[in-house]
Amino acid sequence: MKKILIANRGEIACRIIRTAHQMGLDVVAVYSEIDRAAPHVRMADEAVCIGPAPSSESYLRADKIIDAALQTGADAIHPGYGFLSEQASFAQAVQQAGLTFIGPSPQAIELMGSKLAAKEAVAKYDIPMVPGSPHALTNPEEALAVAEEIGYPVLIKASAGGGGKGMRIVHTPEALPQQMARAISEAQSAFGDGSVFIEKFITQPRHIEIQILADRHGHTLYLFERECSIQRRHQKVIEEAPSAILTPQVRQAMGQAAVRVAQACQYEGAGTVEFLVDDQLNFYFLEMNTRLQVEHPVTEMITGIDLVAEQIRIAQGYPLRWKQEDLHIDGHSIELRVYAEDPFNDFLPATGQLTRYERPQGPGIRVDDGYEQGMEVPIYYDPMLAKLIVHAPTRLAAIRHMLEAIQHYHIEGVPTTLPFGRFVLRHEAFRSGQFDTNFVAQHFTPEALRQQDEQFGKIAAHVALHTFLGQQNELHLPRNTRSNWWLKRKA
Repeated sequence: MKKILIANRGEIACRIIRTAHQMGLDVVAVYSEIDRAAPHVRMADEAVCIGPAPSSESYLRADKIIDAALQTGADAIHPGYGFLSEQASFAQAVQQAGLTFIGPSPQAIELMGSKLAAKEAVAKYDIPMVPGSPHALTNPEEALAVAEEIGYPVLIKASAGGGGKGMRIVHTPEALPQQMARAISEAQSAFGDGSVFIEKFITQPRHIEIQILADRHGHTLYLFERECSIQRRHQKVIEEAPSAILTPQVRQAMGQAAVRVAQACQYEGAGTVEFLVDDQLNFYFLEMNTRLQVEHPVTEMITGIDLVAEQIRIAQGYPLRWKQEDLHIDGHSIELRVYAEDPFNDFLPATGQLTRYERPQGPGIRVDDGYEQGMEVPIYYDPMLAKLIVHAPTRLAAIRHMLEAIQHYHIEGVPTTLPFGRFVLRHEAFRSGQFDTNFVAQHFTPEALRQQDEQFGKIAAHVALHTFLGQQNELHLPRNTRSNWWLKRKA
């Protein structure tokens, strides 16, 4: 393998390019017309325009991407995440074109891409699962029967997708038929598949996932966990590694369960097994993501392993370089997804020009981004501008480090989630580790954010005044009338 094409854009494309270049590989970028001057295009060795701005006419066009790979002589395609990364048909088409797909097999993607099929596949591997329907439901009467058996509240979920689409929480039998119809309609619109199923809704869940690596020689490792419970609209905003609540015993049990899930579909590459964890530390299989995760940097920071490099090495046929006992957790890492969204207005996505864009710098700070000052944030794609990641010896030190990094991250022209990140990191529920996926609903409002900012603004002003008054005499140089050294120096 000498040249790879990256079938993506933005920060993940830039991040993959950096590792590929470090491995001595040439890189081909693809871009839509609106991304012509984007950083990932300039960083690559070659770049091919694949269509107009809408993703349906560019980044989702498998045929154009494969043609670009063939025309430039690429040996492999890395899908990144999002877009085509979890489409089995794309992985299959890449292989049929004589190229290497840097990811799992089409069969594994297809199996784990259906939540129902995935649950059925892992059931025989002694994986704990949330009680629910074993197959897709379309009949409200059958849904009512399942809900009655497992007990309310229940969660209606789309089988084919994620990101909160096709998902409804139902507390009463009267509300179930209408909410089920809405979930089916939304799932059909978002994924082209209206299949839904019902699970028992865990009222105070933590969302904790396990990173795995698997080679084609039968070796599978787990690289510990990521805590992903700070979410808005069922989408993650802050992630950290390790979790503040897992004991070593539970961590090991979850890791071994994740390995068994990967083995259930003969997985190869980097993948993530997601679990729900209740307040008694019971964990339940949720789904498997057959790609690199947005939050992969926190795992890299605590293990020292470049996950993109390992994806490429596995695709090249190399065995994993470690055994499970070789892996250890080093310190603590936190990631904040910096979205062009307004936390004062229900996280409404925003577009516009980045009139100011200055990254924080320093030891233990990492910024994965694909934007620069002066660029436009377009309407066509996900509004994530960057990922801000910090690493420190302890969790409290990492929280402090992240707050300092946020303070020195200057973005103007669009609202961002930086103030929201600051709110979470200052909140006692987060700092104590006593939170779940309901954090936003329970603790966050625009008014609470304003009040917190005002409170800390007053504290900062008092500290500044106290410091000034305390140092005023020290900074004053007394006049020495017994010496004319200054006059002599001037002469």
